[in-house]
Amino acid sequence: MKNISLLGSTGSIGTQTLDVARMHGYFVKCLSANSNVDLMEQQVREFKPELVCLMNENSAKDLKLKISDTNTKVVSGMNGLIECATYSNADTVLNSVVGMVGLLPTLEAIKAKKTIALANKETLVAGGHLVTNCAKENGVSIIPVDSEHSAIFQAMQGSPRKSAVKKIILTASGGPFFGKKLSELENVTAADALKHPNWDMGAKITIDSASMMNKGLEFIEAKWLFDLPCDDIEIVVHRESVVHSAIVYKDNSVIAQLGVPDMRIPIQYALTYPERLESPVKELSLADYGNLSFYEPDYETFKCIDVCKRAITLGGLHPAAANGANEESVRLFLNGKIKFTDIAYLNDEAMKNADNKNDFTLDDVLEADRKAREFVTEAVK
Repeated sequence: MKNISLLGSTGSIGTQTLDVARMHGYFVKCLSANSNVDLMEQQVREFKPELVCLMNENSAKDLKLKISDTNTKVVSGMNGLIECATYSNADTVLNSVVGMVGLLPTLEAIKAKKTIALANKETLVAGGHLVTNCAKENGVSIIPVDSEHSAIFQAMQGSPRKSAVKKIILTASGGPFFGKKLSELENVTAADALKHPNWDMGAKITIDSASMMNKGLEFIEAKWLFDLPCDDIEIVVHRESVVHSAIVYKDNSVIAQLGVPDMRIPIQYALTYPERLESPVKELSLADYGNLSFYEPDYETFKCIDVCKRAITLGGLHPAAANGANEESVRLFLNGKIKFTDIAYLNDEAMKNADNKNDFTLDDVLEADRKAREFVTEAVK
């Protein structure tokens, strides 16, 4: 029986994780979120966690009053998030928080020898070898939750030897602006960019999909998760989001993982691996889809992909800078402060401005993140 600490419980991945926990009767020992008091109260009353964290201190105070009739302890801030990540009565930490805030609790959970179900891209994008080395040192498994990385992880079960893998095919939906040229994106609004064709995600991740920055971040994440050279990772646009990603083996056999676009499949597999159980997701009918389409990415229009490719090629703190810049750029775009097309430019400039330091510490990563955000803020004043 799983005992789960769920970081980011009120977001899209978090609420779908609770669907899975509800179906299989998993114990949810800890919950965390940013500031959604009402939804957190509902989750506390249903799942009866022992510990909850709201990052916003005032929200945490409000929640404490609302659930004072329960036995759930309420904490706040980064210290509270780490307390949830390292909670002694939980054996698995599913990290679905959005942004760099997910890095430190992941590292602390690894040191506490928790199994990590990872939906937070930034942990590996910014943390790189710090995270993977920490996991090896502590004998901890990192099981991917992102649909693409879960698909690769599942397809890799097709061979006992990693040396048999020739390359990864990382699929991308193409987002709401597939087929558009750069000039057509000059004046798109946040409302336009938030209209994803297949997935229901939070605002930040949906904007990343529209700019295809998400695929660049996933490219970096794949390099760390599966320890493959960048040249062995290929991106293909697949509009229907049915083929979630694939592996090409050395004999040129291709093994892909398919399913309807529903995050509860990869979430559940991360929690049940290596077992497979019935899920709340409907069965895929290929006949209903009829045709599946595949395209080369448009690198000229969606420049964020190359920003990430160059960042991981340069290595060191460049991926952390690209990620930090993107978080700030997306925030500014959502607030109407910059154009959609400014996102890639600002991310690139901040990334190139990063310190060229390969032997880095956690403090170096956090500083690179801070500098990149500051660079973007100053650039648009």
